Amino acid sequence: MIWVLIISELVVFGAGLLALLATRLTDPAGFAEAQSHLHRVGAAVNTVVLVSSGYLAALAVRLAAARPGLARLLLILAAGLGAVFLAVKASEYAALFAQGIGTETHAFFTFSYLLTGFHAAHVLAGMVLLLLVAVRPAPRPVGVAAAFWHMVDLVWVLLVPVVYLL
Repeated sequence: MIWVLIISELVVFGAGLLALLATRLTDPAGFAEAQSHLHRVGAAVNTVVLVSSGYLAALAVRLAAARPGLARLLLILAAGLGAVFLAVKASEYAALFAQGIGTETHAFFTFSYLLTGFHAAHVLAGMVLLLLVAVRPAPRPVGVAAAFWHMVDLVWVLLVPVVYLL
């Protein structure tokens, strides 16, 4: 069942990214100007944070059977990095709001807030999953939670170039 969820979430994010790219074709200059207000350094930091947390989750999968205590610690650390991601994202949102930039400012920001906000909700859900399986880190539940977490990583790696760089 987790794979049905993961694939459906990837389809939803893919549709959102395609819609953003299609809309960008109607106003490339406006999208470029709007995009210049984003925090690319924060996006880079968040990429390192999520990829690192994905690595910790993968290690937890490998260790869940033999060393459940260490797997528990790795899952907690991975979720903690998820919290760092959300803090950086909240800081970016706060800076944009302070500039008066909201979803109505430009179509680019409608997509940006929608896609990154939806992703942030998935980060939060993934953190909850990681922490739930950390209570009793058996191999199968740890693997399921890590698979979801890797989907969250993958989506971010797809969002960064489309939202922050193109």
